[in-house]
Amino acid sequence: MFSKACKYAINSMIFLATLPEGEERVGLKEIAVAINSPEAFTAKILQTLVRENLLVSIKGPNGGFQISEPGKQVPLYQVIHVIDGDSVFTGCALGLHECSEKRPCAVHYKFKAIRDHLTGMMMTTTLADMANGIRQGVSYLKY
Repeated sequence: MFSKACKYAINSMIFLATLPEGEERVGLKEIAVAINSPEAFTAKILQTLVRENLLVSIKGPNGGFQISEPGKQVPLYQVIHVIDGDSVFTGCALGLHECSEKRPCAVHYKFKAIRDHLTGMMMTTTLADMANGIRQGVSYLKY
């Protein structure tokens, strides 16, 4: 459903949201290890998130990446939109270029309900919500 880049972006943001106050800035290597992702690929994704003002990148010996203010309240929808765009929320399940209420594909109406539910969930679920699940041990970032 989401691209690999989007999955790594979401996991990176959630990982950063789980960090204790005062330790919110970490380096690329630590993020890549924490989310089980290739370092070079993670670097590109993080730079995209920096360009879109979801993350801040600080250079130097005490540098690293941290979530922009008030980043922990960012909905997952925003992270997905930055990396994958709106296609998962608006696209056709069968990949047709023309799929609409006037010209629906074979699964349009069933998929539309699922897609609308997914959109609502991603718009109302924040990084803080996801970080709480990680901290409580009810969800995980890597296998």
